[in-house]
Amino acid sequence: MSEEVRRNAVIAVDAMGADLGPEEVVAGVARALRNDWIPEKVIVVGQERVLEPILEKEKLSGEAKVELFGASEVIEMGEKPIQSIRRKPDASLVRAVELVKLGTSAAAVSCGNTGSLMACSTLKLRPIEGVSKPALASVWPSANGRFIVLDVGANPQCRPDNLMQYAVLGHQYAKDALGVEKPRVGLLSIGTEEGKGTELTSGAHELLKRLEGQIHYVGLIEGFQLFNDAVDVVVTDGFTGNVLLKSCESLWGMVKQLLKEEVAGHPLRMAGAMLMKPAFKGARTRLDPKQFGGAPLLGLRGTVLKAHGSSDREAIAGAIRIAGTAVDHNLGSHSHDAVLLANETIGANPASTTPPAES
Repeated sequence: MSEEVRRNAVIAVDAMGADLGPEEVVAGVARALRNDWIPEKVIVVGQERVLEPILEKEKLSGEAKVELFGASEVIEMGEKPIQSIRRKPDASLVRAVELVKLGTSAAAVSCGNTGSLMACSTLKLRPIEGVSKPALASVWPSANGRFIVLDVGANPQCRPDNLMQYAVLGHQYAKDALGVEKPRVGLLSIGTEEGKGTELTSGAHELLKRLEGQIHYVGLIEGFQLFNDAVDVVVTDGFTGNVLLKSCESLWGMVKQLLKEEVAGHPLRMAGAMLMKPAFKGARTRLDPKQFGGAPLLGLRGTVLKAHGSSDREAIAGAIRIAGTAVDHNLGSHSHDAVLLANETIGANPASTTPPAES
């Protein structure tokens, strides 16, 4: 990403891909604006006839920091990735990514079809030199702060060199977005002993050990270490990462529901809950996934964030904030330099890992 695009700090938001509808996306834009999370401008992308009355309702029609960009088509969640972007070139998701490619915006945010967003972003923006597959990185709360997990769903099938690249990308993201001076990087496995895990984890482990001095690789880690501040970056393949992500989200939802059920209808418990309300609110603030509502697709020649399909306005505003932070720190340029150095260290040929440009 060029310095010129970075300074522009314009963010394109796909308004049509969310489960809760464009009303919730536009409300998220309004919230981001109120919180001063929009660096320069937001371009709301989607069907004009649908979005114009919503923008007016949210009092964004005449707002200088909000612009509407028309896109007549919508990619649905069930559509196949490659087919969908070819059949619907004027889809909001596609147009949002194209605005990044053209330099009109510095980042794109979408709640839409993950596979379509991944395919569109990879074809139109292309991975940075030395990266064969971009990764989705998600920020999670831990006992004493936050940590990053990648990949959480972009690539279910990986090679050891892919995981090595993810480790470098996650290391750089932790430095730029979270402000961690020396991120601790761990490789998720079923044990910490040498030889534990699959051929994939064993191969990646050997590559990562060779990056001593470039990243702070602490070795293999197990699932129970994730939330106790053992690492700042957790590396895994997209299949494992996506199962882990959705399991933790489901657990969080169940815990909230159980607490409500146990308190409801019990006067003493309700009184106690009122006294504990500040503590519950603090715990929710620290644990709620909505505050980390956007997962950047790392390793591309441009910034793209995937928000959950079920994102509400708070999560969408958070995704816009994360996009602005990534752009402000020039994450793409830093990642490019770090990955090239890592490939050089292990003797990989960057040219062999970069796919051809879009035809």
